Amino acid sequence: MAEWLPVTTLADLATIDDAECIDGYWDGRENAPQPGNNRSRSYWHGWRNGMVDSRHMEKDDAQAELARVYIAHQRAN
Repeated sequence: MAEWLPVTTLADLATIDDAECIDGYWDGRENAPQPGNNRSRSYWHGWRNGMVDSRHMEKDDAQAELARVYIAHQRAN
């Protein structure tokens, strides 16, 4: 089981590696097992979003918070 903290801020989101996140996202969409510590936090973040988007798991509070701050930022700019 990965021991990463969820991404909840825009500053934290900016540190995520896009390529690794996309790899994790596609694996999550395919219902791949939760990644271990051999994967990066970026991969894990993508995997979580892929799992939610494909309805393999429910969105959690951290994902809801990130969505809230992202939308607020978009509306302000």
